[in-house]
Amino acid sequence: MMSLVNPRVLVVDDEPGVRKALQRGLRAEGMDVVTAADGPTGLQLARTGTFDVVLLDIMLPGLSGYRVLERLRAENVVTPVLLVSAKDGEVDQADGLDLGADGYLVKPFSFVVLVAQVRATLRRAGPDASRGALKLGALEIDRALRQVRWDGAEVPLSPREFALLEVLVGRAGTVVTKDELLRAVWGEEQAVTRNLVEVYVGYVRRKLDAVGAGSLLRTVRGHGYLASDAQLDEVL
Repeated sequence: MMSLVNPRVLVVDDEPGVRKALQRGLRAEGMDVVTAADGPTGLQLARTGTFDVVLLDIMLPGLSGYRVLERLRAENVVTPVLLVSAKDGEVDQADGLDLGADGYLVKPFSFVVLVAQVRATLRRAGPDASRGALKLGALEIDRALRQVRWDGAEVPLSPREFALLEVLVGRAGTVVTKDELLRAVWGEEQAVTRNLVEVYVGYVRRKLDAVGAGSLLRTVRGHGYLASDAQLDEVL
């Protein structure tokens, strides 16, 4: 399956100005950006496994960046994490790396350097960086085994249906257009139209309906499709 073009970045920082600047700057660099203002919200978003990289401030309300990172790694969330902090001591950096961080940026930092760090992290991780599980509520997608489960029960999907659901859940909380789904799931196949996307979304939705998970996939008329649940809606 082809991947969508834009890397997905989660920015967790309690300073509104920093969040706004990073969101604007990273989007200008061709990245999709989601932001969170505190540790618990950042943890809830990051544990879905749907991001390519997380920019995580250390000093956060509710739960520190160290604790967020610690919990992510304890839950086997493999998403690369770049810690961001005003602390520049060797011990602080060593603590973050020991907890499983993939890098450490000291405030104030150059935006050019930050982008370079993000891109380097994405390159090191490679195209299979996010092959850990995706989670959305009680839905879990095991991308290594190519299995889908709802509340522990397997949901049988064809390879194409699996690819479609993987893209939608991998962009949970973000509308995915039909054209993006065509490129990601069908690639360069000829004679494939947007109508086929509608057909396959219908297939997947019926199978999710059968196990009580149909509400996770929504049609956003005139735009595309959205995978989300009540908890994710609250923080986005």
